Amino acid sequence: MMSHELPRGKSFWSFLLSVDRDLAERTRQNGCTCGGRLHSANYPRSPRGCPDELPESYRHRLSFCCNRDGCRKRATPPSVRFLGRKVYLSVIVVLVAAMRHGATARRVRELSALVGVDRRTIDRWQVFWREHFPQTCLWKVARGRLALFIEILTFPQSLMDAFFRTDSLEENWGNLLKFLSPISVNGAWLIEGSP
Repeated sequence: MMSHELPRGKSFWSFLLSVDRDLAERTRQNGCTCGGRLHSANYPRSPRGCPDELPESYRHRLSFCCNRDGCRKRATPPSVRFLGRKVYLSVIVVLVAAMRHGATARRVRELSALVGVDRRTIDRWQVFWREHFPQTCLWKVARGRLALFIEILTFPQSLMDAFFRTDSLEENWGNLLKFLSPISVNGAWLIEGSP
């Protein structure tokens, strides 16, 4: 089942925020690698492509800072809302890039106008999905499980095809974004063989 729909309604966006909060709580409970306790150190984000009705809390990246003097190391948990340092929400990055593969030029223009992304940004996302994502550690580990469903040349559409298996957009998007969440933190973008 393939769906090029942007999920609508507050419940979907609230669901993603609750998943991020669960991921953050696990990170906090694990503590710092030095043994110190982690305290909240959320930082503001200005996500693009958001529906207007998103609450202010959605505009913060959940993060922590070690309480131990001399460490103060930041610990940022994985996220389903933000895909690394990209300024667009993860849903937008996946959906717009997938549209480049399976939609007409007119549909891509309409979606681009809806979320405010320009052609150059879409092209950069395409480079990421086709060239960089297949080299990430996440994909190297997961491809054995998903190989039957995935065609690298059509990333991220083929990822959507693999995860969009029910009639519930919320469930489908949730599963896909949870799968991608490890690449939402610093260091997780490391490509196999890179320094």
